[in-house]
Amino acid sequence: MSTRLDVKKTYKLYIGGKFPRSESGRYLPAKSPADEHLDNFAHASRKDFRDAVVAARTAVDGWGKASAYNRGQILYRTAEMLQNRAAELVAEISRSTGVNAAKAKREVTLAIDRLVHFAGWTDKFPQVFGSVNPVASSHFNFSTPEPTGVVVVLAPDEPSLLALVSLVAPVILSGNTAIVVASEKFPLPAATFAEILATSDLPGGVVNILTGRRAELVPHVASHMDVNAIVDGAGDLELSVKLQAGVAINLKRYAKHATTDWFSAKVEDPYWILDTVEFKTAWHPIGV
Repeated sequence: MSTRLDVKKTYKLYIGGKFPRSESGRYLPAKSPADEHLDNFAHASRKDFRDAVVAARTAVDGWGKASAYNRGQILYRTAEMLQNRAAELVAEISRSTGVNAAKAKREVTLAIDRLVHFAGWTDKFPQVFGSVNPVASSHFNFSTPEPTGVVVVLAPDEPSLLALVSLVAPVILSGNTAIVVASEKFPLPAATFAEILATSDLPGGVVNILTGRRAELVPHVASHMDVNAIVDGAGDLELSVKLQAGVAINLKRYAKHATTDWFSAKVEDPYWILDTVEFKTAWHPIGV
């Protein structure tokens, strides 16, 4: 009697709304805490990262010019799609990280709620953080927040889904596009989330997800001249030092969010939106 072997799923990268294989042709095994071979995931290379930057830069114009209300609708729709596949994600998180089903369900539920929360900020943050400034001349003077452009997000290992969503949502709601370097230890929930994004209304290139070795990608993230900002949630001091040294090359913004309680409401802080926006000040003569 022959024994049938399971066909392991091989997760690809998510770049520009498509699922390309890694340019390097390399794949890595995803292991459970018990060292069980779960599935395989793509090992992103420098070329893959550069392709993701091109896709993100191409998407900036259309996404940034979309109305705030429309961006909010799209983020809300993404939350809907995440809810539709909640059971699958609970199972994925549980088998990947070893947490029990109850904790995995709490993580997925909070990820859905967090997307809804930040979806509500798309048409509010310009009013909250913008201002009409007093000036000593006959002018109106306005300061308004605008997206900075292409942002790289380094996600921590745990919680593998909730932290990723919590970091990406405040980045893209303002009109930025994102390249996510997913958890190296637990990449499968991020890879499954990429499949959800592909079936939502989010335009291709707004969020790109890379899996692989963080240490291999960080030097390219730090030095790439077409990256405008980095949001570092990885919690790795050595990588953080390399990123901060690299941002000086083209004056990238750098924000670090190494929180230990991603389940807390503190992570819904709207001031995180300001990490990746720039303020434009306009003068207009009174009476013209």
